[in-house]
Amino acid sequence: MKNKHVNAVVIGAGAGGGVAAKELAFAGLSVVLFERGGWATYNDHDDDELISQRITVLGNAFGPDDIRHPRVAVNSDGSTQVLRASQGEYSNNAACVGSGTVSYGAMGWRFMEKDFKMKSTYGHVEGSTLDDWPITYHDLEPYYEKAEWEIGVSGKSGANPFEAPRKKEYPMPPFAYNKSANLLADAAIKLGLHPFPIPMLRNSVSYDGRPACYRMRSCVGFACPVNAKNGTHNTVIPRAIATGNCELRTNCQVAEIIIDEKGRATGVKYFDENNRGRIQKADIVIVAGAAIETARLLLNSKSNLFPDGAGNNNDWVGRNLQGHAYTGAFGLMNYDVYDDVGPGATLALSDFNHYNPGIVGGGVLCNEFTPMPYHFSKIRPPGAKRWGAEHKDFQRNQFKKLIQLIGPFQEIPNFESRVTVDTGIKDYWGIPVARLSGTRHNYDLTGCKFMSERAEEILKAAGAVYTWQSVGGRGRSGGQHQSGTARMGNDPKTSVTNRYGQVHDIDNLFIADGSLHVTNGGFNPVLTIMALGYWVSDYIIKNWNGSKFR
Repeated sequence: MKNKHVNAVVIGAGAGGGVAAKELAFAGLSVVLFERGGWATYNDHDDDELISQRITVLGNAFGPDDIRHPRVAVNSDGSTQVLRASQGEYSNNAACVGSGTVSYGAMGWRFMEKDFKMKSTYGHVEGSTLDDWPITYHDLEPYYEKAEWEIGVSGKSGANPFEAPRKKEYPMPPFAYNKSANLLADAAIKLGLHPFPIPMLRNSVSYDGRPACYRMRSCVGFACPVNAKNGTHNTVIPRAIATGNCELRTNCQVAEIIIDEKGRATGVKYFDENNRGRIQKADIVIVAGAAIETARLLLNSKSNLFPDGAGNNNDWVGRNLQGHAYTGAFGLMNYDVYDDVGPGATLALSDFNHYNPGIVGGGVLCNEFTPMPYHFSKIRPPGAKRWGAEHKDFQRNQFKKLIQLIGPFQEIPNFESRVTVDTGIKDYWGIPVARLSGTRHNYDLTGCKFMSERAEEILKAAGAVYTWQSVGGRGRSGGQHQSGTARMGNDPKTSVTNRYGQVHDIDNLFIADGSLHVTNGGFNPVLTIMALGYWVSDYIIKNWNGSKFR
């Protein structure tokens, strides 16, 4: 049966797409929300660490599967390799309703004011595409607030003295520090630093009909067994469906955005849950598949007016791929600091986010999430044995003595860190796959070394008897915080969309995910992606004229 024409198609039921679908449905538009995976629950995988954290940080317990969704990576020597979704270099995003918001650590950060004007703050950086956003923090502030209250964030306004101005308190109080956080807080204060509780997309008290988090250790990489971790799967998407205006289609792979001879998006080609090729017509198309898959879809959507892919006539689609270089330090205490109070990460330091001598940008340092035993087996000092009796003794004797301070460093975007499509390798449905190439900017390693040195100093001040650094900033970018491949901007020659996520030259095609980020901030970006979902949707709704978009 032929699909009924709808007002809007939204591709990707994650942080940005879930928000966009809800907003448009509440405004009375008919919406089809596509998701390549299905619904995911805790009972699907419970806290099986070998499934969820075998290789990647967030694992691929929630998809995509290894067989049907390959990618290609270009190595530094020019050789290529085919990647499976369970491999770390794949830069995986969960394939399920809610996407990464099901399995994430749920840090709910707002970017800082300077994060939106990096070029104005630091000037030109040779070899980079560093630039200012076409919007400011103050443009996005009301949408941050809406995300915090609709999705649900726990925190304390003013606890971080460096935070951007806000008009409203968090809807829930912050989580109390665990044992390691208390030790680190005391040490940081003695060093003249400013520790504070991490804002979390997690219920510290009962909220919106869902219970409070009971602080289990197995959180990152897993669904929440009590529904206390807040994502789009248990907030905005159910609300969108409840309006009767939004149809969620799961296990559907979108292959192409259809662009007509007038340069307008008329719908999408996709494969349904039975792998049948279908077409869904719509007045508006909104892409929110995360930076790698969004770029791949645009590049695979070729037409007479856009022979190199939708919105790509100036060769900016897929460029400027960023993630976050995670960096910091580990330490061992001479007594147990493990207290089994999950998820582990409760304390943050934002003292090093900007204005570090000789460093462009910076990042946040946190006491990080409780490592599960298998994950801990990969945390070893330099030169430590990775097998045998010594390895096992370390595992047994040091697990409860570990103390850590790690966080994301804001990468410097560059033109050659990119996503293209590989026409020689295709997925299960015959669609050319994403091809990842390029490296991080040299400044990233410099910044990561600086951050790791600061982290080690704090661990020593907290009483760690043995410390070692874990320095990021090398190799290809991407990861679970991927962004930048369809950046917003005022000049079509150096960006993919305008300030509202509207693709240049295709007025009814929008982006609503981290692909829009000009820079990726020194924090986990999910709350910014949610805020952009509200920002883009608000613009569409205000300019909607009943049948077409102008």
